[in-house]
Amino acid sequence: MDAVPAVKRYRSIWISDVHLGTRGCQAELLLDFLKHTESDHLFLVGDIVDGWRLKKSWYWPQAHNDVVQKIMRRARKGVQVYYIPGNHDEAARDYVGLQFGGVHVVDEWVHTTADGKRLLITHGDKFDAVVRYAKWLALLGDHAYVTLLHVNTLFNWVRRRLGFNYWSLSAYLKHKAKTAVEFIGKYEEALGDEARRRNVDGVVCGHIHTAEMRDIEGILYCNDGDWVESCTALVEHDSGVLEIIHWAEVMARRLPAPGPSAGKITAKEREAA
Repeated sequence: MDAVPAVKRYRSIWISDVHLGTRGCQAELLLDFLKHTESDHLFLVGDIVDGWRLKKSWYWPQAHNDVVQKIMRRARKGVQVYYIPGNHDEAARDYVGLQFGGVHVVDEWVHTTADGKRLLITHGDKFDAVVRYAKWLALLGDHAYVTLLHVNTLFNWVRRRLGFNYWSLSAYLKHKAKTAVEFIGKYEEALGDEARRRNVDGVVCGHIHTAEMRDIEGILYCNDGDWVESCTALVEHDSGVLEIIHWAEVMARRLPAPGPSAGKITAKEREAA
């Protein structure tokens, strides 16, 4: 028996840092999430496509194409889809103010929840000093990060062969690094300060691949995470209550006895989605 209903409806969904075009992208898990959820609003909070990586080498399997088609299909069916470009898909910032197939490209957005909270939505790279002032250093860090994600991909391939569910080695190592923890704390404070300056109740962002929802001196800070390491999304219920969904954990509850093919979606299931 499934641990979740066939389709769960939310008022709003936020996803970011999908990094389509990279081998680390967990497109199959995202497709499963999109298959089992629906919403009135869908916010794509940056780094959906990894333009940095695609410039170096082309990688675009069918599952990545299916994610794009699934999102476009939602827009055609009347879902309000907003795309806020990030640093890895910064080329899309040239098209801010336009819409493509019902997908609105915006630099940022202020969303009002069902219970009246005003949330500033931004990818967050503008508040990352490394990306903003030393892009060459960010690119160097990106190379090291991609190497770690390759290790993570191999690690999870072995886990699947042994019958275990997805678990992010890269996220675990990142949260054990003192410098990474300190950076995340400063990043969160910077976003909280910006929300306070803009006179909104909270902020929703991505960029640092760390899902979090907490109060920062009266400001609600929400990071929707990513679909490379944590496989998370932020959702708004009809009441206005916000929640972070860890989809790998949801899948594990739905499939208590995973086999070698755990986490994968067959061609037939993909067509049904």
